[in-house]
Amino acid sequence: MIDVKGQIAAVSRALGTEELESGPGRVLTISQVYDTGIEDMWDVVTSADRISRWFLPISGDLREGGRFQLEGNAGGTITTCDKPRSYAATWEFGGMVSWIEVHLTPAGDGRTRFELRHLAPVDEAMAEQFGPGAVGLGWDGGLWGLANHLAAPGSSMTPQEGLAWMASPEGKEFMRLSSDAWIEADIADGTEPEKARRLGDAVYAAYTTVPDQA
Repeated sequence: MIDVKGQIAAVSRALGTEELESGPGRVLTISQVYDTGIEDMWDVVTSADRISRWFLPISGDLREGGRFQLEGNAGGTITTCDKPRSYAATWEFGGMVSWIEVHLTPAGDGRTRFELRHLAPVDEAMAEQFGPGAVGLGWDGGLWGLANHLAAPGSSMTPQEGLAWMASPEGKEFMRLSSDAWIEADIADGTEPEKARRLGDAVYAAYTTVPDQA
């Protein structure tokens, strides 16, 4: 598997705000440069077979106007598609609707930058309990899976194997480092440092606490 510390360091993270018709929105942006060309990267992020190998099993009509569903996670509608540069979709989960955009950009020497932008209405209760890391850790996990897939294209990890890895010492280290990185992004966006660290620690605890099976 890809080295945890190296993977965390390879990712760029940023937070911002954007006004929506319904009120304020929070924008999370995460990106990484990968050692593959843009055409292959487009296949990686749009082919159901390959998405299932690095992210989650996915079903639906993966074209502009089509609906998709990630197993045990979000579904939505693909709203725009500009092959091989970008696509956008709604992100519908837990009764809430947010929006994602994926952008691919040549990065020289046959490499490609993958950038994901996730815009969501501000949920005050969630923001005060967990902060942006609640979403950020999940996307960090996606980019980690993408890095592993591109390092060994024939490999794959089932959702069950992914959960087992998250519970391992290496998985917990990854989530601690990811949480710390999102804390720094939150501070850079203007959140008071003590509050950002408290929220980041709460996210880490939520991701690593094993539910009582009794």
